[in-house]
Amino acid sequence: MPRTPPIALPLTEVAPPPRGASPGLRLTALATGFIMAALDVTVVNVAGAAIQEDLHASLSELTWIVDGYVLVFSSFLLLGGGLANRLGAKNVYLWGMAVFFVASLGCALAPNAAVLVGARLVQGVGAALFMPSSLSLLVLSFPERRERTRMLGLWSAIVATSAGLGPSVGGLLVSAFGWQSIFFLNLPIGIVGILLTRRCIAEAAIHRVRLAVPGHLLWIAALAALSYALIEGPRLGWDAGALLVPYAVLVVAGGALVARELRADNLVMPWGLFRRPSFTGANLVGFLFNFALYGSMFMLALYLQHARGAGALRAGLELLPMTVWFPLANLVYARISARFSNGTLLTLFLLVAGIASLTMTTVDSSTPYWTVAVAVGVANIGAGVISPGMTAALVDSAGPENANVAGSVLNANRQIGTLVGIAVMSVVLGTVDDWDSGPAVCFLLVGLAYLAAAVSAWGLIVRPERPEAVTAKA
Repeated sequence: MPRTPPIALPLTEVAPPPRGASPGLRLTALATGFIMAALDVTVVNVAGAAIQEDLHASLSELTWIVDGYVLVFSSFLLLGGGLANRLGAKNVYLWGMAVFFVASLGCALAPNAAVLVGARLVQGVGAALFMPSSLSLLVLSFPERRERTRMLGLWSAIVATSAGLGPSVGGLLVSAFGWQSIFFLNLPIGIVGILLTRRCIAEAAIHRVRLAVPGHLLWIAALAALSYALIEGPRLGWDAGALLVPYAVLVVAGGALVARELRADNLVMPWGLFRRPSFTGANLVGFLFNFALYGSMFMLALYLQHARGAGALRAGLELLPMTVWFPLANLVYARISARFSNGTLLTLFLLVAGIASLTMTTVDSSTPYWTVAVAVGVANIGAGVISPGMTAALVDSAGPENANVAGSVLNANRQIGTLVGIAVMSVVLGTVDDWDSGPAVCFLLVGLAYLAAAVSAWGLIVRPERPEAVTAKA
């Protein structure tokens, strides 16, 4: 394995915040991008039925509308982190916000499903630019560990509030103004974010590192082939001749990427950081967590509308008691994070989320609404602690100086988890084709993913922490 190139970003190279840039304004500026990215996953779920009806989109096309965004988002995240190092995190953050703004306008004006899918792909590019920069700028804006942990909790709470309220707000907007309004919603948020960032966020260091362009292209090709196979497989048949090309691309691009990483000096992935168990653990938890959370939210929105006959407004309101716990649990994390290690909190609340999800493996169209709401609500209490906890665990393991690349890797793994989770839920629902059994299978997969993440957190984050804790006490 070749030497991993330097990826450090010294904190001393970050300018002090501009005059009048209070911590609250800095936090708000850096949360707006994440808010838009989170909204555009949860809100579209509620609008799915209206989009299908208005644009005459199939389930496969709807999955592309949701997953196409996530595909490009996850594919370009590592490149976005490299660009942040090379061109400056603030510059890349602002460019990403601008691209996302324009693409959101394109989504709102899309006349058919194909144009909407295309605009969603461009949205993914914008999100991939500003997401890693958002985390790195936040970490660099608050270098003191205790304040940084608190700000990460508040940052996650702001984002979770928007994601949690997203389905309800989306239901109201869709019922009152049509599905296009959910994309118009991004426009004022984007303007606020761009203006606040220009005024309140200091410039970060620029490092003229060489980008691993061939490696990134192979990474994008492999993920695109995997996504195409997962989304189109149920419709075409897994042995269809049309899938031979994506299967071949996945194998060839994946193999070529591995071969390149073994001999290249400028790597796509910072393999040196993966030698740290807690860094590996945080990334594994991130993948499984997003698989479970966003896969279940995609399925739930369809379950409420197709199995229970809810319209967009009612579905959004029925999701509110399930999602309102995200921001509340984020605030709880900000209060208890100083008392318990991140690994301990992750293990405990992943177990809570997993057990709560497994109680729903008998759900069908006749299951009382409040039974579903309580079980999913308890799982989401766990999710509200897990999200900031794994981000803090990652930053602690990688160090603030590696914030750009570490944030890119975590977000890439999380978005791949979202991509695979939504695709797998779509496969299950399309294969079972029965709203009395499909959701039950989905909940089983969600519960198992949470439990697997709990095992990973315990083995890779908690256990390596314990000798250090003993030494510190001694």
